[in-house]
Amino acid sequence: MSQVVCVSCGAGNRLPEERDPLAAKCGRCKAAVFTGAPTAVTGAALDRHRRLSQGVGLLLDVWAPWCGPCRTMAPNFEAAARQLEPAVRLLKLDSEAEPAAAGALNVSSIPTLILFRDGKILARQSGAMSAAQIVDWTRRALG
Repeated sequence: MSQVVCVSCGAGNRLPEERDPLAAKCGRCKAAVFTGAPTAVTGAALDRHRRLSQGVGLLLDVWAPWCGPCRTMAPNFEAAARQLEPAVRLLKLDSEAEPAAAGALNVSSIPTLILFRDGKILARQSGAMSAAQIVDWTRRALG
C-alpha cells in the first residue's frame, strides 16, 4: 500500500494496490490525489510530503522566478508530471521564497532536481533538462 499527501489540503491518503491511483480522491477534501501537474510547495509542505509519502517517489524541482534556465525547464517539468504520475509526485520549491528549505537541501545551483523515496534523497541533478530527459533520469534513478 502506498501513501501520498493531498496537494489541496495536506492530508495523508493511503492508496490500496488493487485500486487505480489516478482515480483516487482525498479522504478529507475529496480532491483528486493526482493532478497530472507539478505542485508548488513551501518548505513546511515539502517536509510533510517527505514524511508522509511512502511507496511513491517525490521529484522536487528547486527553481527561482528570475532564473532563465528554470523558466525554460518549467514546461518540460509539467510534461514530465503527466508521464510520471502516479509512480512519482512532482513538486516545485521556489528557492527565492524558501531559502532555508533550499539551503537545508544543499542546493547551490538552479534548476536542481532532487528525487526522494520514502523521505530520503535518492538522486540529484542540476541543470535544465527536456521532458524526456527528466522522465528517463527519474525512472533510471528509481530502478
